[in-house]
Amino acid sequence: MGGNSPCASCKLLRRRCAKDCIFAPYFPSDDPHKFAIVHKELPIHQRADAVSSLVYEANARVRDPVYGCVGAISYLQNQVSQLQMQLAVAQAEILCIQMQNEPVVMPTPQMDDPDDARSSSSSFLHPNNLPQYLNFASSSNVIHDSLKRESIFGDIIS
Repeated sequence: MGGNSPCASCKLLRRRCAKDCIFAPYFPSDDPHKFAIVHKELPIHQRADAVSSLVYEANARVRDPVYGCVGAISYLQNQVSQLQMQLAVAQAEILCIQMQNEPVVMPTPQMDDPDDARSSSSSFLHPNNLPQYLNFASSSNVIHDSLKRESIFGDIIS
């Protein structure tokens, strides 16, 4: 404390403020509202969560003095995005495999003119030509390679 007035914490709790009071630097006597928010306005059932949050944030700041918790949160958000992309690729591959394994039934157009049946659009839609247009599952290796990244600790994560 050092001054003649107790810190906001000791004043609110009505106790003697020692010279080496650990709360004095954080809850000065000229800003009593600061401690009141922490002490009185936070419901009792949320106080343990608030302390856990402070401990987590302090540990994160020790590990990463520049970014602290924000670095950890950003890392986890990137990980979620990467996993969502991997899930989308896997779902697309499953759909491709299912489409390749199921027989494709295309209605045969009924045309009066036999020359129209040999047009290029009907050969494009022929069931035997569809697999070459639907077979893109092998291109997922490019996506999988792009999912490799560096963690915040400098190691490669795949």
